[in-house]
Amino acid sequence: MGRRDPVSVVIVGGGTAGWSAAAALARLVPGGADIRLIESADIGIVGVGEATLPHVRQFIQQIGIDEAAFMRATHATFKLGIDFRNFGRIGDSYIHPFGTFGRDLAQVPFHHYWLQRRAAGEEADIGQFSLAVQAARAGRFQLPRETDLSLASSYGYAYQFDAGLFGPYLRDFACQHGVTRTEGRIVSVERDAESGDVASVTLEDGTRFTADLFIDCSGFRSLLLGDALEEPWEDWSHWLPCDRAVAMPTASPAGEIEPYTRATALGAGWAWRIPLQHRVGNGYVYASAFIDDDSAAEGLRGTAEGAALADPRILRFRAGRRRRSWVGNVVAIGLASGFLEPLESTSIYLSHMAILRLVDLFPFGGISPADRAEFNRLVDMEYDRIRDFLILHYHATTRDDSPFWDHVRTMQVPDSLAEKLELWRATGRVARYGEGLFFEPSWVAVYCGQNVVPDRWDARAALPDQPVLARALDRLKQEIAAQVQAMPGHRAFLERETRRLAHAG
Repeated sequence: MGRRDPVSVVIVGGGTAGWSAAAALARLVPGGADIRLIESADIGIVGVGEATLPHVRQFIQQIGIDEAAFMRATHATFKLGIDFRNFGRIGDSYIHPFGTFGRDLAQVPFHHYWLQRRAAGEEADIGQFSLAVQAARAGRFQLPRETDLSLASSYGYAYQFDAGLFGPYLRDFACQHGVTRTEGRIVSVERDAESGDVASVTLEDGTRFTADLFIDCSGFRSLLLGDALEEPWEDWSHWLPCDRAVAMPTASPAGEIEPYTRATALGAGWAWRIPLQHRVGNGYVYASAFIDDDSAAEGLRGTAEGAALADPRILRFRAGRRRRSWVGNVVAIGLASGFLEPLESTSIYLSHMAILRLVDLFPFGGISPADRAEFNRLVDMEYDRIRDFLILHYHATTRDDSPFWDHVRTMQVPDSLAEKLELWRATGRVARYGEGLFFEPSWVAVYCGQNVVPDRWDARAALPDQPVLARALDRLKQEIAAQVQAMPGHRAFLERETRRLAHAG
């Protein structure tokens, strides 16, 4: 085979999505792509959330970024899960951990044993059987052991970082690896008269750029996919009515840094609290049909801890996705493709997922309709499944103390979620799938945390001798407690281990 010419790629828009795409293509398609990114300094970065999922670790490792250097540059902290408060009932609290609950026995998932013990009045909190949950509650952290099947390998972690610093960090990294950056605002998009593909984009100064492949990272504007190609938007606001957020940073308190994100349900949505090394990120995600902007800002001021470092900032969005994310020679990544509110910190994951799918299906020999169709299938599946998981947090509630919670509690949910709920309530089983985000432990965390109790569970869970099972569960709790006690505090780990990792790298 002869040497093939690089595929010319123009990325429209920077931020986390654009510079993640640029960095990944530069590192994972070496010599196969000629990459240019166009961004305007006049267009701000949305940056709704600062929390991530464990998959971001795999992404930065795959493209060759050093973890310690990345954490120092973005003032990052470690994250073991999300602490949900007041979602099922006011006063309730549970942690959705990045890890498993207990140990399966005789091919029966652990939660079935817990359910039958709970029904007997013996166990009330499944979080006692999660190392990640207990470490988070204790404010402790240790890197997991990922090379064996011990308890120390039963959890993962993600990051909480300054979203305003992550994009520039990726920009510098991408440019060091051959990406060309152009500053400018796009004023026109030209389409090919025959194919309908995007032929070129033109800047304010008249500079015109052509490419084989255009990647739309222009945010909610969706300059190429939405505006130029007019790809329809599927609106999911009837299921996910939160359409605004007010954000405000505050000063870090003295003492321990929590290794988790906090989400507290409020009257018309929920408030986030994300501790970083240098400050705390706070926000109130709310439905504008149930509360006005000024009241939401006051609600945030009333719940945020610490001195405010800036005035509250209002962000507007809508839940949903484009019907297709790859049309013609345009691939939309990030907000240009779709948006799901940050309740489970999925925004950056959705960008990175789409980028890695594009790498897998990269059009070296020209764009294939089959590759486009597969990309769209995979992206749609991810959005749809995450949508259902987010809706579950709202719908699985007994709260009737406000019009907002009355609405989400009583609304009709998608058939795909209704089927999952029916399966759980009837059998205690979690719908399984081989691809996508949020597997069994995640669903179990929300079901159990929000008091969605099944009518029955796997009968095999009652087969072990109950006193023997009780002693085994007690030993497991003791083992978890001992391992948590041996961990350093999160702040101490950050101060000591990031330096060690930097030297080791």
